[in-house]
Amino acid sequence: MATTTSKDYYATLGVKKTATAEEIRKAFRKLARKYHPDVNPNDKKSEEKFKEISEANDILSDEKKRKIYDQLGFYSDQIDPAQAEAYARQQSGGGGIPVDFGGFDFSGFQGGGAQTGAGSSGWGGFKDIFSGIFTGAQQPGKPRGPQPGTDLEYQATVDFWTAIRGGQARLQIHRQEVCPTCHGQAHTGGPITCPECNGSGQVTQMGGRMKFNIPCPRCNGTGRMSNDCPACHGEGLVDKTETVEFRIKPGTRDGQRIRLQGKGNAGLNGGAPGDLFLIVRTGTHPVFARQGDDILITVPVNVPEASLGAKVEVPTIDGRAQLKIPPGTQSGQKLRMRERGVESAAHAGQRGDQIVTVEVAIPMLQDERSREIMRELAKLNPQDPRKQLFDKL
Repeated sequence: MATTTSKDYYATLGVKKTATAEEIRKAFRKLARKYHPDVNPNDKKSEEKFKEISEANDILSDEKKRKIYDQLGFYSDQIDPAQAEAYARQQSGGGGIPVDFGGFDFSGFQGGGAQTGAGSSGWGGFKDIFSGIFTGAQQPGKPRGPQPGTDLEYQATVDFWTAIRGGQARLQIHRQEVCPTCHGQAHTGGPITCPECNGSGQVTQMGGRMKFNIPCPRCNGTGRMSNDCPACHGEGLVDKTETVEFRIKPGTRDGQRIRLQGKGNAGLNGGAPGDLFLIVRTGTHPVFARQGDDILITVPVNVPEASLGAKVEVPTIDGRAQLKIPPGTQSGQKLRMRERGVESAAHAGQRGDQIVTVEVAIPMLQDERSREIMRELAKLNPQDPRKQLFDKL
């Protein structure tokens, strides 16, 4: 297997390790103009040089890539930045496992590539090796203590009247419950020898010329493992679809959150189940609109009612009610009907208002007598409704 040492990208660009991003950019542009294939057609050496400076610029011009390169002396997309930083701390503090990367074959790891050697069983890559050596991490086993279940969140749509008056609602959800076959134990029968490490608890992983013995990820280094439950496939939980019933309080608003304790996913090993959170979405109505605890409605009135004032019958969420129209009411004017709105779900005994927007309905005059009366009315009331508009110009 061919081996290469880590590359000195700073030397390739002819800059110091303390070079700024601007200095790196200028150095690359200068070299790129010199070695670009368009400037040196059919020149293999210039072409290779251009590839080298492009690779160096790609690493050093990227802040995250440069940081990993400075910490390790090489770069690979397979390396997690946190692992590289942990390794750098261990090396600076004298701890950790000393590793010499001289002669190590990085060719398979450039550009996000990964390779596995003999004994890797296909489950690891360079990232796994790096993690295991530099951070001491092992493949986590399943927690043995009580593990609480996770919460669930669903949107629940209720109709307009249910949200106002309250009532019962239903919703179908998908949740996890304890496996009835293994009772959450995730396995059946007695322990068996781990087929991955043959009971040794360790497996060998290769990377270039480096050979590592690491804890077996399948049995977590114990050498023994249990038969996975066939019903839950070793998870201890199974998926279930069920219908839940919940109560809607009178006055529930759109977007209000309801918590159903213990209706989330089941816990493991005796852990408490999670909760179910419902985000209420309220339906609309063809006549009424809702704004918080207030009810909004538009009510048409005729010209005599708006001009002379009147008492008109309007709909409310409780039925019909009388509304006083003051003389001279204009179209678009809003009138308030106190405590004719929605009962507050948050404050007992409080209630919103009904806000009525008046819409003056202009009659279509069908006969000459009506038109004469309207002309006479215009003579008796010669106000120009557009005067104030021009006064503001």
